[in-house]
Amino acid sequence: MNLSVTSDLSAIRQAFHRDPELGFDEVRTKARVAAMLRDLGLEVHEGVGVVGVLRAGQGNRAIGLRADMDALPITETSTHGYVSGTPGVMHACGHDGHMTMLLGAARDLARDPGFSGTVVFIFQPNEEHGLGARAMLDEGLLDRFPLDEVYAIHNLPGAPVGEVSTRAGLICSSESLFEIHITGQGGHASMPQAGRDAITIGAELVQALQTIVARKLAPGAGAVVSVTEFLTDGQRNVLPGQATLKGDARARSPEDRAQIETLMRQIAQGVAAAHGVTAKVSFRTEFIETINAAPQTEAVLRAAGAAGLATIPDRAPMSFSEDFAHFAAAVPGCFLLMGNGESGPHGQPLHSSDYDFNDALLPMGAAFWAALVRDRLPLPGEGA
Repeated sequence: MNLSVTSDLSAIRQAFHRDPELGFDEVRTKARVAAMLRDLGLEVHEGVGVVGVLRAGQGNRAIGLRADMDALPITETSTHGYVSGTPGVMHACGHDGHMTMLLGAARDLARDPGFSGTVVFIFQPNEEHGLGARAMLDEGLLDRFPLDEVYAIHNLPGAPVGEVSTRAGLICSSESLFEIHITGQGGHASMPQAGRDAITIGAELVQALQTIVARKLAPGAGAVVSVTEFLTDGQRNVLPGQATLKGDARARSPEDRAQIETLMRQIAQGVAAAHGVTAKVSFRTEFIETINAAPQTEAVLRAAGAAGLATIPDRAPMSFSEDFAHFAAAVPGCFLLMGNGESGPHGQPLHSSDYDFNDALLPMGAAFWAALVRDRLPLPGEGA
C-alpha cells in the first residue's frame, strides 16, 4: 500500500491488524513500514527496528517520535472484517494504530513541513517484553540520530476519543519479574512429618510476600507484588520437594523497587530458615519507571490544544509499564495517553481478545504529532 497516495489511514491500520507479528519477529511489519516511509521520500534505516528521518529548514535540533510494532500471543475473538490472519496472535494493545498515526504524521509533514529541524520517526520492536527500546539503544540509535527530546503515544480504552492525558514526573510503573525456588524434601502424602513439604512452605511464602506492600512500604506508594505462578513436582500422593513461585512486582520509584527486592529476599530466607529448607531468589527488572520531563510535558499539552484535543494535564500515574521508559531515561521526553473510546471494542481493556483500536483516532493522532513537531521545531521567527 502506497502511503503517499492514499488518504485512508484506516485501511493501513486494518492491514497491520490482519497481519500481526510478535516481538523481534516483526519481519513483514518492518518491511511495510520501511516501504511506506521510502514512498514519502524519507531517509530510511533498517536494523532492530525501522527509523525514518525527515529534515526541513536550517534548524539544528532533532526530536524523536516513537511507535511500537509488536502484537501479542492472544487468540482474537472479534467479529469485524479485518480479524487477525495469524492464529494465536493479535494486535490487542493498539500498536497497529500507533504505527498508523505516526505514518500519517510522516505523510503530512513530508507534504507540508512547516518546521525547521529534524524529525526521527522511530518504529520499535518488542515493546511488550520491555526489550525493544533497549535493543535499539544498544544498536546505537542515539549515536546515529542524536535527539534533543523524544515522545510516544499510547491509546487508552475507556477514555473519550482523542482526549490527551499525561503528567510531568512518573507516568508508568516499573515491572520486575521474580522467581523463588524452594528446595525441601519430598515424601509420601500420608507421612508429612518425614519430609519438608515445599508446597506448604511456598503457600506461606505467598502470603508473607503480601506484607511488603501492606506493611513495609508507605501507604499510597502504588507498589504491587503479585505471585502469578506456583509450580511443584508433587503428585496425587507425593508431597513436593521442589516448588517455584513466579511473579511480577510494580513500583513507582527506583527506591521502592530496590526495597521490594531487598524485602523479598529477606522474607524468602526467613521463611526458608524457619522450615529448614533453602530458597533462591531471582529478581530481574526489564521495564524501569517511565519519567516525563516537565518542558516536554508542557509541549505535549500545547500541541494537543493546537490540534483541537481535550487535555488532562496531571493525570494519575498508570500501574502498567512501558518500554519507552528507556528512551525517556536517555533523552528528555514525554509519554502520553490518548483516549480510544468509552464503549464497545474500543472501550475493552488493553490485551483483551475483543479489543480493537479506534480508527477515528488515526487522523487525530497524526494531527497531534504534526502540531508537536511544529511546536518543538519552529520556523525562524516563530519561537519555541
